[in-house]
Amino acid sequence: MNEPLVADDVPRASRPLRQPRLPRWTPAALAAASVALGTGIGLGAGLNSRIQWGLIAVLLFVAGMYALAARVEGRRQAKDRLATSLVWVCFVLAVIPLVSLGWETISRGSKVLDGNFLTHSMAGVLTIQPGGGVYHAIIGTLEQVGIATAIAAPIGLLTAVYLVEYGRGRLAKAVTFFVDVMTGIPSIVAGLFILSFWILMLDFGYSGFAGSMALAILMMPVVVRSTEEMLKLVPNELREASLALGVPKWRTILKVVLPTAIGGIATGVMLAVARIAGESAPIVLLVFGSQLINNNPFDGAQSSLPYYIYEQWAAGNEASYDRAWAAALVLIAFVMILNLVARGIARWKAPKGGRR
Repeated sequence: MNEPLVADDVPRASRPLRQPRLPRWTPAALAAASVALGTGIGLGAGLNSRIQWGLIAVLLFVAGMYALAARVEGRRQAKDRLATSLVWVCFVLAVIPLVSLGWETISRGSKVLDGNFLTHSMAGVLTIQPGGGVYHAIIGTLEQVGIATAIAAPIGLLTAVYLVEYGRGRLAKAVTFFVDVMTGIPSIVAGLFILSFWILMLDFGYSGFAGSMALAILMMPVVVRSTEEMLKLVPNELREASLALGVPKWRTILKVVLPTAIGGIATGVMLAVARIAGESAPIVLLVFGSQLINNNPFDGAQSSLPYYIYEQWAAGNEASYDRAWAAALVLIAFVMILNLVARGIARWKAPKGGRR
């Protein structure tokens, strides 16, 4: 009677009890060897681009990992190694631009980033001169983003609650359709709409509030979609248990559904804030930019961090380039702080699990 066959068509009786495995350090050693060999091949072939060297190293790593695994561990394990190698390669390719961006921003932005830069405006400072600061742009960004959040977050949250808890029929479908359409609206279109309606038709002047309304238009669909998905993740058993106790539906939503999803809702709002914090097109159209400190977002031109970066980079000299990189670093830090605050709020408001 023939022996039953297993992987790689080898009789079971002739296979060892313990399948051979590559050492744990094999991927790291092979990656280092691939980088060295890819660099050598690139230099030998006259390729001057490090990207080309990296692509050669990636191909060598994936092919070498598969060949070694097939030789030692068998074809089935080699396929698993191949999939794992491709996942790691994709991860590294995604991280490299992020790390490069962070390193470049920190290294170049830290040249002029100090207390004076954070507490002074550009009043009386020529763009070709060193000095000046970003204080007026920080004030403008905080006020404009804060007003936009105060407008968009409640509207987006209530819209999502309606769609998940009450929405039925054609109205809910229409709201969902227009929310999806608004998600893809370019920022310049939102700025043009507020420009034509608020400034040209109603004859209001340029102000931070005008920019906030355009930012709110961009923020609302993001809040709606993220909040809607978080509310859908709340188990229906929680709603049914609350309703079975005689609790009204509005109170069930307020006391059961929203606290359960508050972590995801806060994260979605912060993602929406990060989405609008770096917008420059509506600010250029509506806020108009200013070198002076303007604490009133409802009257007069203001600046913001994205507009300040654009303005300084357009000046085209070394001093303005340094200020632009420093402002970009401040903007990144601003978004990171918002995300940390969101995580803190989510943990604070999240329902407590376990028994006491």
